[in-house]
Amino acid sequence: MSKVTLVTGASRGIGAAVAKLCAQAGHAVAVNYVASAEKAEQNVAEITAAGGKAMAVQADTGVEADVERMFAAVADELGPITGLVNNAGVHGPRGRLDELSDTDIRDVLETNVLGYFLCARAAVNCMSTKHGGQGGAIVNVSSGSAHLGGPNDGILYAASKGAVNSLTIGLSQEVAREGIRVNTVAPGLTETDMPSREALDRLGPQLPMGRFGQPEEIGEAIVWLLSDAASYVNGANLRVSGGRI
Repeated sequence: MSKVTLVTGASRGIGAAVAKLCAQAGHAVAVNYVASAEKAEQNVAEITAAGGKAMAVQADTGVEADVERMFAAVADELGPITGLVNNAGVHGPRGRLDELSDTDIRDVLETNVLGYFLCARAAVNCMSTKHGGQGGAIVNVSSGSAHLGGPNDGILYAASKGAVNSLTIGLSQEVAREGIRVNTVAPGLTETDMPSREALDRLGPQLPMGRFGQPEEIGEAIVWLLSDAASYVNGANLRVSGGRI
């Protein structure tokens, strides 16, 4: 079965790395973006220049109509979707909970939780043998902050990633007999545009391995979970963090 993988939030950071690694592994790749069309198209151009097959697709994953349109567009252009990487996410304002507005809270939860649920639901409808699909794999990108809690800096982000972990636990059991595996990758400190340069330089040397990670190092774990080599891995939460628990 040829692999067609949709990566949300794939114009930059971990998502962009995953899209390129998936293409190297032989997947046809859909590069989702919400606003960064130029970066998404650049990633597609790099994939196709290397002999891969890819498309860019705009959608706000927190909007149901956008998600449905995106899945239909990918299936029409690339074929039946066999893989979903739920990666699109925002951190939201940094600081204490009592400093957050209701708009801050809603914005983070709409992308990081509602978006994951909407995309996972659409993926199940495409992949599940119960619905006539051929099976597939979903990888939800979480964060070690779900375990750490993010006090005084990112408690909202941490809580949203805790929801992602629970989604994986429950959904992996719901669809295990329908040909779908659902797993989580929980990155540690990684060089993307989410942590500040100051945080990377300050915290990286404190990690057990003495450095922060690269998007490609997170991406390799995600691509493995999508692969047939991980055929008996379901409901797992793979921490990729340089040794930080």
